[in-house]
Amino acid sequence: MKGSIRKRGKDSWQIQIYTGLGPDGKPKRHFETVRGRKGDAQRRLTELLGSLDKGIFTPPGRLTITEHLNNWLNGYVKTNCSKGTLRSYGVVVNRHLIPSLGHILLRQLTHQAIQAYYGNAREKVSARTVLYHHRILKASLKYAVKQGHLGRNPADLVDAPRPGKKDMRTLTPEELKTLLDTTSGNRFYPVIYTAVATGLRQAELLGLRWRDIDLDLQSISVCRALYYKNHDDFEFKEPKTSHSKRRVSMTAKLTDYLSEYKGTRESLSLHLGRLLKLDDLVFSNTEGEPISPNVLRHSFTRIAKRAGLQGVRFHDLRHTFASLMFLKGAKSKVISEALGHSSVAFTLDTYSHIIEGMQEDAMILLDEVLPPGEI
Repeated sequence: MKGSIRKRGKDSWQIQIYTGLGPDGKPKRHFETVRGRKGDAQRRLTELLGSLDKGIFTPPGRLTITEHLNNWLNGYVKTNCSKGTLRSYGVVVNRHLIPSLGHILLRQLTHQAIQAYYGNAREKVSARTVLYHHRILKASLKYAVKQGHLGRNPADLVDAPRPGKKDMRTLTPEELKTLLDTTSGNRFYPVIYTAVATGLRQAELLGLRWRDIDLDLQSISVCRALYYKNHDDFEFKEPKTSHSKRRVSMTAKLTDYLSEYKGTRESLSLHLGRLLKLDDLVFSNTEGEPISPNVLRHSFTRIAKRAGLQGVRFHDLRHTFASLMFLKGAKSKVISEALGHSSVAFTLDTYSHIIEGMQEDAMILLDEVLPPGEI
């Protein structure tokens, strides 16, 4: 019997594992207390036995930050997060956190050491990047608390950087016309035109199938997104939040355009000896394979530069959609739902600079209906 679990109290479980023989020839055992459900204790027992089998088990008292972060990545993150998240966390852990903090014993990590790391990192990278490091380190230490390795999370006592808002570039109607005129004839025109007409995220656009487009009801169902794990490895996943999974109305112009575009895709499919299916991607290469997000981004950057719109990103088409909707008087809730935001408050905060610029126009409208004052 390598390991066992027994109940210690309400929502408390003790894990025991056999770790081998000591110098005196007697069996050595490791004990841990896990707070939560029995399933949490069972998962922790499985992790411990797995690390023991791999020869990487270290008793908590001598556990270094390096060992803890690797155990967290290969155990919790690998099991509960996507491959993309695992890869992103791994880059931060191995390139930044371990080189700076890895030598420290887990139980000896202080909030002062973490704060000093943030200060040094801020000299090399942006405040937003340091904040991302903070969130990863804090999550890993929260896991250490849950497993009984720490009494409290030292990252809770640290003041993380507060990055300013990212610069947002929105196109005026005239700039948008210039961009679309420049894009005319380009193979990426359909996805660019749809992006600015719907406000969909790039991953959502590239995950659309023809079954998601209802030309009769003039709507698009956003129910999945395309994510590339590396150069030629991709996957379709459901949106991360319930708000992102939504139905977006289309304008009459977009409906007409997609109807014609579907006809050209059907003709192309027949030319290649097959029929266009409902599960075929709306935006794809000639073979029907997904478009690489990186290829689309880089191509868009070149198109924008040719249009005299240096620095405009593909994601700015989403911002342009929102700003034009606001300027045309659409209600905040409608815009928020179309964008798939978590709340109207988030939408208003994101586009506060646009709303502020609309106050003068609103006052002009009010002045037209308000009678003059009387003394």
